[in-house]
Amino acid sequence: MKDIGIWSVVLMLMLTGNFTLAGETSGGYARVVSVVEIKERRQTPREECRDVVVEEGKPVKDDKRILGTVGGAVVGGVLGHQVGGGRGKDLATAAGAVAGALGGRKVQENRQQKNAQPKVEKRCETVTEMSETVVGYDVTYELDGKQHTVRMSKKPGNRIPLKNGKPVLD
Repeated sequence: MKDIGIWSVVLMLMLTGNFTLAGETSGGYARVVSVVEIKERRQTPREECRDVVVEEGKPVKDDKRILGTVGGAVVGGVLGHQVGGGRGKDLATAAGAVAGALGGRKVQENRQQKNAQPKVEKRCETVTEMSETVVGYDVTYELDGKQHTVRMSKKPGNRIPLKNGKPVLD
């Protein structure tokens, strides 16, 4: 019967937090009131690349398109000369030469553009990624009726153990 009484006292001490293990002069727990995460924002640059199709033409020797303009003017003038008679023939020749010059220039431009060949180029740019990591916790706990705040590296549970009447942190 005496053994049951001792174990009842030990159980009561353990439940109330007044029981100490060997080596401790006092035990118990402080009650955690709140835990706030402390976060650190980081910017991490990285290179992002992608393949892009671009049209690359052969080098153009006649970028002013003189050959197409002159050739078109000659052909247009010859055709215009075939129309009409007298003074009208001269006007038709001039009009044919102007129209032929414009047409010949456009034909040469189209041919130069068709000579462009697709080419794949790698284009890269630096992008910044944002990330957040938890670096600690601001913990408010209650001990002896007073609230205290401390920064901890690990997240505590609902209570913080005491050793010699002081909280055991981390």
